[in-house]
Amino acid sequence: MKKEDLLHLEKLMNFLAMHFLKKSHWEDVSKTEWSYVVAELNDLISTENQGKGIKKEPDVLGSNYLYEHVIINKLKKYYQNKNAVISKPNLAKLSQIVRVLGYSNYIDFINSNTESFNFNDLRIDMNNVKQNTELLDKLVGCWYSYNRNLPESPLLAKEDRIWRSATEIYKSETSGEYFIERSGGDRHKYFGKVTAYSDYVFIIMNSNTFIRQRHFISRIKDIKEKLKNPEYKLHELHFISTCISFNQEPIALFEIFQKADRKTFITDSISFPIDSEEIPQSIVKQLEDTEANRIDYR
Repeated sequence: MKKEDLLHLEKLMNFLAMHFLKKSHWEDVSKTEWSYVVAELNDLISTENQGKGIKKEPDVLGSNYLYEHVIINKLKKYYQNKNAVISKPNLAKLSQIVRVLGYSNYIDFINSNTESFNFNDLRIDMNNVKQNTELLDKLVGCWYSYNRNLPESPLLAKEDRIWRSATEIYKSETSGEYFIERSGGDRHKYFGKVTAYSDYVFIIMNSNTFIRQRHFISRIKDIKEKLKNPEYKLHELHFISTCISFNQEPIALFEIFQKADRKTFITDSISFPIDSEEIPQSIVKQLEDTEANRIDYR
């Protein structure tokens, strides 16, 4: 097995560690946690078979497949002795794994993940201000983001589509920072950091395919009082965000993050016609009111 093949395999295991456990490296994952990942993958494999109407029992992974066959027999063996002879992995099984995660096959996965997220390049820092971690913990979870570019003139706001992206906010187990990942078209991904001070929420976000930094700001009125109620849940956030366009002009976007159920959460970006029944009317109303949502940068 070539070194390049092992690096590709390591990329997959790091991807699984991050996707299911929010851990950045396969070495941080225990044997028990790998069994959990296998169980999740097997559920996805079974669901895929049912969706295709296949009555035959699916060829699922063994509970220790990832830990024993991949981690122990390949990655750990390689890093303990880089001259060791290591057998090739079962490409059919690897393709089966990535297919239920949204890729055509293993090669498609490798080609689609040539860039890694560099969270260290993103910094949100306000001196002498204490983070509102209680609010940040309320933001952790899955969201749908409804967004729309605002034209230079509200009279030109005749868009017939709005966009819904899948978004997840989570707390890093290693650094304690709050991260955000968001889907886009053609394997395009946004990633960023989230923080909160007082009743304000800030996000700084970048892309895995080109540098187009975006800044989000939201304010939740009376959040200190609301957080005193242990039953309080945050279901919707309204953001004004900016990014720098290709011609270096700032663009204002009005965006709404709406809480999504983990069971029905779709990780790929989806676009709907603005009159789609799947878009809540409250979202449409906000997006159509471009005059009220504008920001004057000048």
